[in-house]
Formats: sequence, C-alpha cells, structure tokens
Amino acid sequence: MKIMIRRSPEAGLSIYVPKKDLEEPIIESEHERLWGGWIRIANGWVLDLPEMASDTPLPITVNARKRGEGADER
Repeated sequence: MKIMIRRSPEAGLSIYVPKKDLEEPIIESEHERLWGGWIRIANGWVLDLPEMASDTPLPITVNARKRGEGADER
C-alpha cells in the first residue's frame, strides 16, 4: 500500500495512508534508521518498509506492506 512518511514537530514521525484517510504516529521501529525493517504505528498496524538510504529526505511516499491478520493490502 502507498503511504506517506513525514516528520512533524508535534508528532515526530508519522504516516498517512491516502486510501484509508488514516494518519497515525510511528511508535516503534525495527531499525533506528527506519528503512528496510518494520514500523509499528499507534493503531497497532505493523508495516514493512523498503530498503532506502538512511539520509532519504522526508516527506516521501513509499510502498509498504502490512503484516498480520493474513491481510495483504498492497
């Protein structure tokens, strides 16, 4: 699924999912550099992010894969 990742002073890192009209903060990540691992957002979803350079500028739109519940929402 396409998500936008951005950084804001209030929420830190957050994602926006246009098809779901969903915006949630990122509360946990597998890697400090964010890319190439999973992230957990406030609603409980776990998303796999693509491998990218650690200095990739934000905001950015990427394809992420939702884990769990047997659902694949690509």
